[in-house]
Amino acid sequence: MPVETLSRRQLLQAGGSLLAGAALQAPAYAAPRGGRTTDTVRLCWGRGGLPLLAKQRGEFEKRLAAEDIKVQWVGPFPNHAPSMQAVTGGSADFSFGGSTTPALAAILAGSPLVFTNFLVVHPRSTAIIVKDHSGIRGVKDLVGKSVAVNRSGLGEFLLAAALEKHGVDRTQVRFVYLNPPDAAPAFAQGKVDAWAMWSPGVDIARAEHKGRNIFFEGSDLDFGIDFSSWLTQRKFAQENYDLVRAVNAAFAAEGAWASAHPREAELLNQQEGGYSDAVRDTLVGYKRRYEFHGVDDAAFVKQLQFAADWLSERRILPQKIRVADHLARVLA
Repeated sequence: MPVETLSRRQLLQAGGSLLAGAALQAPAYAAPRGGRTTDTVRLCWGRGGLPLLAKQRGEFEKRLAAEDIKVQWVGPFPNHAPSMQAVTGGSADFSFGGSTTPALAAILAGSPLVFTNFLVVHPRSTAIIVKDHSGIRGVKDLVGKSVAVNRSGLGEFLLAAALEKHGVDRTQVRFVYLNPPDAAPAFAQGKVDAWAMWSPGVDIARAEHKGRNIFFEGSDLDFGIDFSSWLTQRKFAQENYDLVRAVNAAFAAEGAWASAHPREAELLNQQEGGYSDAVRDTLVGYKRRYEFHGVDDAAFVKQLQFAADWLSERRILPQKIRVADHLARVLA
């Protein structure tokens, strides 16, 4: 399928201003007329993924410049939680397209955030890894061991799902809550026995420390619970619905390009990440596809609600949350 066709479809889905379907109840506010209160948008980025590609290629900024919107990149951030803190604290306008699980946790903790866009990356490449000499051959061997995970995030979700699938009570495994910058050296130095992590961090650690997978999300888990997401402050979304729509559309175009050019995309990621050609080739081999879902996608929001319920039932999230109450609905 031509890139132009794919991009157009994604733009219409992610950037459109359609009203929500009947399955979703509209939130209590309505966006004011006027479209935006600023001509500059501050976007978080990390050392991998779509925001990095958007920052490096420059096409994202050109697309927004055509609508008289300037882009400021804020970062880099190691994971989603600190980028959301930047948005909540007022030093950025959008988080960096990270995990929905810590996003839901942040909202439950009182952050005035709403989702603006969602992304599903295929294949899912998050994994639990151990070192070859660890003696750990499978998930059941984690009993009595320590595993580094990010709290209320993708790592904790994957470990909980893996233990449940293999019939291991989570009280038998020690969850060590570390963000990636601290988890990487802890795994390298043997301070933890295993690490639940996403790409490219997990691919780098696996290659550099003679590690291997004992649980790979894409092949060992038959459902998705965690997705990529962008968030902004509720007030910002209310007052800048045209800007939100433009940012969504620009990221959808970036995703269309990355889906059609996996090798070129991974070369750009490698330039920032500084990892080996072997790691890069592993990532190229995934041939990742970027599938966007707007906040008006009732089927996707239903799936995210199922995920939120799953996470709260397992105490990864502290309580239930109604996803439809936290969507940045933008009106035409």
